[in-house]
Amino acid sequence: MTEVLAFNRWDTKGIKVMDAGLERYVTLDARIVPKTGARYAGNKFHKSKVFIVERLINKVMVPGHKGKKHFRTSSKITGKAHTAYSIVEEAFKIVEKETKRNPIEVFVRALENAAPREEIVSVEYGGARYPKATECAPQRRVDMALRYMTQGAYHRSFNAKKGMVKCLAEEIINAFNLSLASNAIAKKSELERQADASR
Repeated sequence: MTEVLAFNRWDTKGIKVMDAGLERYVTLDARIVPKTGARYAGNKFHKSKVFIVERLINKVMVPGHKGKKHFRTSSKITGKAHTAYSIVEEAFKIVEKETKRNPIEVFVRALENAAPREEIVSVEYGGARYPKATECAPQRRVDMALRYMTQGAYHRSFNAKKGMVKCLAEEIINAFNLSLASNAIAKKSELERQADASR
């Protein structure tokens, strides 16, 4: 039987999700071309069954908003799947070159490191609003980590000499190394610190 490699280049066999909470929500079934074309978009929770690299590509294509305002971005957000696909593939090549490891394994570890465990919600009591710490659902943890990674990369490449490819590769490597230079790790630390303060 022919072995399927991600991007026809990287093997996903042997890569395990160490975080038990995220194990069911990070799919590592490799695809030569990770693009299902939103075939499962109408099915609730089905996104967790989509190859995790494809979810990163989708997030690069639509990075979401920040603080209920449209996030300032570089010119790379065109809605074109091929543009996002190329950005991720080239970023993985840089990650492989700099870390000398399988970039998909590095990305999965970075995702585990960047996924927040707690967040705060607003509770209204007697006409006043209070922050309250709450545990983060596993699927939401993955969503938030992906969003913070892509937004951090776009933020660094906006109006800068560095391109989106290099910025995304740096974001993944920094998250893998648990460095606060990573937007995702910085956001996670801030969220968990606020949650701890509002117990």
